[in-house]
This record gives sequence, structure tokens and C-alpha cells, in this order.
Amino acid sequence: MSSAKPESAGIAPSRQLAAGLVLALANFMVILDLTIANVSIPHVAGSLGITLEQGAWIITSYAVAEAICVPLTGWIAGRFGSVRTFVVSMVGFGILSFLCGISITMGMLVACRIGQGIFGAFLMPLSQTLLLKVFPPEKRNMALGMWAVTLLMGPALGPMIGGYLTENYSWHWIFLINVPVAILCIGVGIVLLKPVETDRQTQPIDFIGLALLVLWVGCLQLVLDLGRNHDWFADPMIVALSITSFVCLLLFVIWELGEDHPIVDLRVFRHRGFSVSLTVLSLAFAGYFAGFVIVPQWQQAWLGFPATSAGLSSSFSATGALFTAPLAAFLMSRLDPRLLVSGGIAWIAATTLVRTTWTTDADFWTLSILQLVQGLGVTFMMLPLMSLTLNTVDDNEVASAAGLQSFMRTIATAVATSITLSYWADTQRLARSDAVGAMQPEAVQDSLTGLGFPPDQVRQILSNMVDLEATTLALIHTFWATSAILLFAAALIWLAPRPTRSGGMPLGH
Repeated sequence: MSSAKPESAGIAPSRQLAAGLVLALANFMVILDLTIANVSIPHVAGSLGITLEQGAWIITSYAVAEAICVPLTGWIAGRFGSVRTFVVSMVGFGILSFLCGISITMGMLVACRIGQGIFGAFLMPLSQTLLLKVFPPEKRNMALGMWAVTLLMGPALGPMIGGYLTENYSWHWIFLINVPVAILCIGVGIVLLKPVETDRQTQPIDFIGLALLVLWVGCLQLVLDLGRNHDWFADPMIVALSITSFVCLLLFVIWELGEDHPIVDLRVFRHRGFSVSLTVLSLAFAGYFAGFVIVPQWQQAWLGFPATSAGLSSSFSATGALFTAPLAAFLMSRLDPRLLVSGGIAWIAATTLVRTTWTTDADFWTLSILQLVQGLGVTFMMLPLMSLTLNTVDDNEVASAAGLQSFMRTIATAVATSITLSYWADTQRLARSDAVGAMQPEAVQDSLTGLGFPPDQVRQILSNMVDLEATTLALIHTFWATSAILLFAAALIWLAPRPTRSGGMPLGH
């Protein structure tokens, strides 16, 4: 691909902040839509007359489409130009958000969610690469910090915003709120981003690579989304999807490495720094995101937190990241980024270990303050890692690297969600079985019966107590496991070579 236009043709300093904020807002909107519908599925199902399992396709369809299209960003941007692709994607995302909001059938809603995922997939990496073009080198780390905070806040605020809109208005508004944001981003993109447009380069379309990509990523995403409800490999459908995904992945890698004009440029993995950093990013983000998956569910289902309170508690992590983003950006040009990454991940692992001391009588602030403390280390993990993945590739590979970076975060999120929920549920059943075998309920039953409780109610009370404690023990075991993954990732980053470039990231297409 061709390089970006000269920096002298860039955006005026007075307009850089506005352009950066809008790019970060675009990324936030796309990330938010990954989780905003999670708590609204029962309302959507009731409104459209469908089952909860059918309603889950509202989430799955978006995730599958996004996962498939994210790696295509480098090729699409090279063919049509980065700014042009960003604006068209935003137009498509806004229109399909509106259509999602006015959907009257399940088929229409799922089809529009697929379209949302397709257009949203390009917005994530493009908002990142365009930020690097908007700001001069000395400001790029700070700009990326602003972008990274939106990446962290989206999953945390999604359930809270979705729950509030659904409870106080209707589920339609979880999609309609995207429309004014999209209009703002389109307007600013047309007015401000034109000077950083990249040259177009016509290339043949790799149809075989595209077909293999759709098959292996689509099947993998379906396995991750449906596996928990279908007893994993006990279901022939999950087995068939897994085999198809694996075979198509092998064929995809072989084909793309031998193709002169690949749909996804896998050759960037020849850079050891990129490969190691991307592996660490995937492991660390999965370990960090696991808390986002189970803590709000535990708070709502077992501690009695409303959806808004559970979402607010999770958002404290992103708040902590806001505080340390300027410091992380400042230190990136002065210290070995591997040290910052290792320290940031170790900090998150340490706070995850502290979570193993949580009990069933923990209140809102006991849980939320630790979320805030954990967030202080997140930017030290995210910013240097994103810098390492982009700084270790050639300038003309930045867009492809950013697309693969977003793709791996998307897959890491899906894998973390699926495996964490399955591990939590399996461990909860084991803990419940152990608790039932160890307890002596007769004395408690006699005491409660003596207080006037009916025998059936006594048994229900004891069952609820055991379930609560077993679920909390399973939560603690999950934190132990994610802490081990995080500590491994903190050590693994040292296999990456120290980058020869420091400070601002490269300005490439």
C-alpha cells in the first residue's frame, strides 16, 4: 500500500483535538454496541415474540460479522482510502442502527445487526490509525491513550446504558442513540479528516482468501457463542463447526502466505515484536475482560445489584485508566515499553488476586474501589502494547497490523467470555456438590423449623445459601485462573525485542 500524505498537509493544530475526540467517540460507539444489548434480550424477546435463545442471535450476529470483517481493514483502506472508508462505514453504521431501532421482526433485527457488525468492524482499527495521522509524533501516545480509554469504557458502560434505556424508555433506544453520534462523526470526518486521506491502490480481490476467512472465523465465533448452551463437543453441530473452522484456518494461512495480493496480510507476523506483542495483548485482554464478564453477573444474580449499579461498578476500572493515561503516555517515550507492559499486567494480576478475598456480604464500594485500583494499571498494559504492535512493523503495514490487532482483541473477548462462563458454571457445580456433602443441615433445619418456618421454605433457604456460597467460591477460583494467565503474559512480553523507535508511533497507511 502507499504511504500517507506528507505531514505538512495534515490537520491544523486547532482542529486536532476535535478530530481526535470524534475518532475516539466513533470507536466507543462501536465497542459499546458489543455489550449494550446484553441486558435487553428479555425485553426484545418479549416484544418480538421469540425465545431467549433466539434473542441471543442479536448479540451473536453482530459479533460474528465484526470478527470476520475486522482483518479486512488494511485491504479495504488501501483500495478506497482510509478517510473515505471511515466516513462510508460510519454512514452505514448509522443507517443500520436506525433500522435496528425500528425493527418489527426478528429477521429484520438480526439482518441489520449483521450490517452493523460489518461497518463497525472497519471503524475500530481505522479510528486508531487515523488518530496517528491527525496528531504529530509528540502527541500520538496521548491521543492513543484517549482512544484506549474508550476501548475500555465501552464494554463496562454497555450493560449499564442498555439497562437504563430499556427500563426507562424501550429496547429500541439502545440502537437509536447511535444515530446522532453517527451524524456528528460523519460531519466532522468530512470536514476535518480530508487532509489525512491516503492514496488509493487498485488491487485484485482475493475471493478464495475472503471465502476461507468467512468460513473459519464465522464457524469459530458460532462455536464460542453457542457452545455453552449445547454442551460443547457433546453436540455434533459444535464438533462439525469446530472441524470446519480448523480446516479452513489452515487453508486460509497457507493460501494467504502464497497469495501476491492477500485479503489479510499475514506476512506482518514475520516481525517477532509484532507476533509476541499481539500474543501478549490477546492473553492480557482476555484475562482482564474475564472480570467484566462474571463480576456484573455475580453482582446482579447473587448480590441483588440493579443492572445500572453493576454497570457503574464495572465502569470504575475505566475511570482508573483515565487517571493514569497521561502518565503512561509520558513514560512510553522514556522507559522500555516492555517494562511498562509487564508492570501493568502484573498490577492487574495482583488486583485480581485481591478479588479472591471477596465475600458474599461485600457492598458496592468494597467491590468498586478495587475496580478503580485495577484500572490504574490498565493503560500501562494497553498503550505500550498497542505501540509495540504498530512500531515493530513497516510503515506500509500499519493499517494491516491495526486490523489484526482489533481482530485479536475481538477474538480474545469472545474466547474469554465463552471459556470464563463455562469454567465458572462447571466450578460452581463442583463447589455446590462439595458443600452439600460437607454440611450437616439437620441442625439448621431444626432451628429454622423451631422459629416457625415451613419445611419446604427451610429447604429452599438452605439451597439458596449453598448456591450463593458455591457461586462465590467458583468466582474466586476463576480469579485464581485468570491471575495465572495474566502473570504468564507479563513474563512473555520480554521475548519481544526492544523497539528501535520510541515516542510517537509510525505514520503509515
